[in-house]
Amino acid sequence: MSSTDTKYMKRALTLARKGIGKTTPNPAVGCVIVRDGRIVGEGWHKKAGTPHAEVHALAMAGNAARGADVYVTLEPCCHTGKTPPCSDALIRAGVKRVVAGMADPNPLVNGGGLNALRRAGIETVSGVLEDDCRAINRPFIKHVTSGHPFVTYKCAITLDGKVATVTGDSRWISCDESRKFVHRLRSRCDAVMVGVDTIITDNPQLTVRHVKGRNPLRIIVDSTLRTPCSVGVLSGPLAKMTIIATTETNPRIHRRYQKSGATVLVCRRLDGRVDLADLWGHLGKRGIQSILLEGGSRLAAEALKQGLIDECIFFYAPKVIGSDGFSPFAVTGITGMAQAIPFTNLKVQRMGSDVMVTTRPEKPCLPA
Repeated sequence: MSSTDTKYMKRALTLARKGIGKTTPNPAVGCVIVRDGRIVGEGWHKKAGTPHAEVHALAMAGNAARGADVYVTLEPCCHTGKTPPCSDALIRAGVKRVVAGMADPNPLVNGGGLNALRRAGIETVSGVLEDDCRAINRPFIKHVTSGHPFVTYKCAITLDGKVATVTGDSRWISCDESRKFVHRLRSRCDAVMVGVDTIITDNPQLTVRHVKGRNPLRIIVDSTLRTPCSVGVLSGPLAKMTIIATTETNPRIHRRYQKSGATVLVCRRLDGRVDLADLWGHLGKRGIQSILLEGGSRLAAEALKQGLIDECIFFYAPKVIGSDGFSPFAVTGITGMAQAIPFTNLKVQRMGSDVMVTTRPEKPCLPA
């Protein structure tokens, strides 16, 4: 990996990040075209169904692309979807060399794009700043390899580990900066998910505010359909962007929610509740790649126990509630530290007056 390759791949990454949260079901990709030590073209994928990053960069470069080096954060595609293959476009443009940040794990590509370029006599390199390239597309990678969405659990938490008082009051534990960051997270995710108890207690809007961005889908996990029809998520035009996951099969009850425009999604039952693994599969088939899980504690605990959470973000506020409050995970049955769920890849940073901790749970080993 040369310093020149690193330099231009960093620029491609900067471009790719502009598309995060906007390209589902496609990945976020950035591309830079360099000739004689000068950037002659660049672009990023802006929305599914529109030209890919390479096409935007080639259009900007024009004839200058011939004999140029191309830096792209993800292996160029080699199949026809809503747009033609980018590998063909690069070959026609007569580029000399293509440097990819990572191979595309999509089975429709999976090395085929780089192979097509090599067969055309174009030099290829792969794996430049690969960790950074993978980081911006974790939802895409998870979805295309497993069929499940990438799930981030977030919660505001006091220094003594509580997410609400004994009465359920949680407004506001975190500071303004943390809440603004959460709304930015929402705008970058395909969906935000909560349990029915959170809907009943807080009546949240689950929309993007405080920052510019699109509203995600809203998913309510409600095994027995206790969600009141009067709640905010079932009111107005955004009700059409609400999915209620349940085990209730009665069509008469379904119609009560469908009148608002909401979708009722029937899942398998596990211990009397929605089987979350089955729900994850249903959501993946709907093209949902990323979910921000915001509560409540029983839903979070079940997802954690089943190994369905990929990342956790905790906003620790300088406050104490005491022993009567609620914990972020309603996990029971742990009697020894050997049974505790371990976390890894811990990252800590200040967020206003709060401390934000980002971490990943390891495979849990909890008692049944």
